[in-house]
Amino acid sequence: MPLHRTKHPSAGESDIFSGHAMRVTVPKRRIPASGMPSDVAFQIVNDELMLDGNARQNLATFCQTWFDDHIHKLMDVSIDKNMIDKDEYPATASLEDRCVHMIADLWSSPAAGSTVGCSTTGSSEAAMLAGLALKWNWRRRKQLKNGVAEKPNLVTGPVQVCWHKFARYFDVELRELPVDADHLGLTPQTVLAAIDENTIGVVATMGVTFTCQYEPVAAIAAALDETEQKTGLDVPLHVDAASGGFLAPFLHPELVWDFRLPRVRSINASGHKFGLAPLGVGWVVWRRSEDLPEDLVFRVNYLGGNMPTFALNFSRPGGQIACQYYLMLRLGHEGYRNLHEGSYAVARHLAKELEKIGPFRLLFDGDSRNGIPAVSWTLRAPDAAGYSLFDLSERLRARGWQVAAYTMVPNLQDTVVMRVLVRHGFSRDLADALLDDVCRALESLETHPVVRKMEAQFAPMYTHG
Repeated sequence: MPLHRTKHPSAGESDIFSGHAMRVTVPKRRIPASGMPSDVAFQIVNDELMLDGNARQNLATFCQTWFDDHIHKLMDVSIDKNMIDKDEYPATASLEDRCVHMIADLWSSPAAGSTVGCSTTGSSEAAMLAGLALKWNWRRRKQLKNGVAEKPNLVTGPVQVCWHKFARYFDVELRELPVDADHLGLTPQTVLAAIDENTIGVVATMGVTFTCQYEPVAAIAAALDETEQKTGLDVPLHVDAASGGFLAPFLHPELVWDFRLPRVRSINASGHKFGLAPLGVGWVVWRRSEDLPEDLVFRVNYLGGNMPTFALNFSRPGGQIACQYYLMLRLGHEGYRNLHEGSYAVARHLAKELEKIGPFRLLFDGDSRNGIPAVSWTLRAPDAAGYSLFDLSERLRARGWQVAAYTMVPNLQDTVVMRVLVRHGFSRDLADALLDDVCRALESLETHPVVRKMEAQFAPMYTHG
């Protein structure tokens, strides 16, 4: 019989880590002169990513970190679809259009089938687009009245950093009203004291970044309505529903905060927060088409067709849009409600057990009528404690948990807060594991006191969603 002499590589020769690229440091600040096999490059990058924190244990982020297999598949098939090119990808454009009108209906728009809105890269871009519309409409009103439109201002409570960016980038005075221990957000009284004829709008937040509570949108709207009746001063209301926009309608449809209030002219939300979509999608919807000034809409034809666009970005991936539509079809009202009810149940459990531990005073306890599925707290006696919440956060990080600790907004900057966001995929068992680690960390801090308490690296710390 014939003899076949086949040389098989040794185990060392076939192992990816035996190659030259794994024995040297790859360039970090320049493109290498020659490439390497794709599996080697992949392994190097994959190993670097391994050093990131575990996203599922990141309890500081509002963004989703758990997705089903169908989400992954839709993202894969959409990787080459440019959301902005509606002529080349009409099906993806149609999904965006359907999402806009579904969301307008979710938010009780009086013209849900015909009003305007758009997708964005997140609620920060959506908020800035809404802010631009407020500024343009204010300028038009002022010019019609007396021809002078100078020194615009925007009135808000404690807001996410995107509103600070908007004010700085687009030359608007941000009147971020101070809070106190009894009022951790906007009140009708503070709003009315701050507005004037140069106020382009008031921003009320459904899910304050710092404490997780809903601001009283209906009460603020009523106060602005009464002011207009008495003085003629017409100040529109924008609702930053980055988190609450995909929570309140499903959990408490009777809660009036949306377009059922005529004073509300626009709403923004994050699809990638409690809309449950992958990172990179936000939404903004206007009450009526006329609430979005035509001057802000650009029309281009160099991608094929005559395409209107209103965005800070241009090219964007389409996968997140497809996934948002998929989630709305798959879950429906009932599915969203069930998932969010589960998150609120875990948040209430956390709040109850954290209060039992001893040194904490709750600021928000995960009540679905008053805020998002989250818990925020501070130390009862921070001066007497031998540690700060920054120290506790650092100890928890040693176990993989990322729990935000930060200073509050002006007037309460000496108050340090911790916050846990409960998202889809964070189970009761994981919550109990976190509670066990909190107890261990506190025991360690009390047994081995810190020499010097950790303080905030940034004050105030604007946390990104």
